[in-house]
Amino acid sequence: MKNIVVLTGAGISAESGLKTFRDSNGLWEGHDVMEVATPEGFQRNPELVLEFYNQRRRQLLTVEPNSAHKALANLESHFNVNIVTQNVDDLHERAGSSNVLHLHGELLKARSVNSENEILDCKNDILLGDTCVNGYQLRPHIVWFGEAVPLLDKAIEITKNADYLIIIGTSMQVYPAASLIDFVKPSTPIFFIDPKPALANKNNVTVIADTAVNGVPNLVASLIDRLFLFALPTQQDH
Repeated sequence: MKNIVVLTGAGISAESGLKTFRDSNGLWEGHDVMEVATPEGFQRNPELVLEFYNQRRRQLLTVEPNSAHKALANLESHFNVNIVTQNVDDLHERAGSSNVLHLHGELLKARSVNSENEILDCKNDILLGDTCVNGYQLRPHIVWFGEAVPLLDKAIEITKNADYLIIIGTSMQVYPAASLIDFVKPSTPIFFIDPKPALANKNNVTVIADTAVNGVPNLVASLIDRLFLFALPTQQDH
């Protein structure tokens, strides 16, 4: 089976009705990034930060996977599929995808401020005073600006093995996630799906200037058709 690696960003989730964190004015829901997405911001005003993510979590529980998420899940019937996402929602998993790596953490998980490895499932609000079993405050399991990206090395290894790379709904401007494209083999076909594609010049890139809900199902159908076409017996096989 061929290996397909999919890199997804906020665009695919926005089409399910999830607000993207970063607005055009650089604010996240009216808050400066430094207030709600850094360890320093959490130290200064933990209640503000906890409530910011509580609101995001509540919203996540009201939306559903869209046709793009579902098409990627269907792709697993024909290829080995690994999804590396910058998104902190669980829409890929709810759609049925099995192999999802969350580079920036997961909104439906919490962790101890004392240990990044002490992670709990979390579908409710996290409040000041909520603690882990060892008595340390819980925080969202989110990789904030200025923090290391623990799963980056694993994402790099996955990307190196791609026979096809699909990029969906991301500007490819946020590092280190944007650097993953540099780890595919030079001959690897790359498909870039975004209404406003801004990918730098790259060999083997097919740009699909469309929304995820339109572009992804069409590409998935095309890849599956191509697979079956290659599998057809040639005249010499008879």
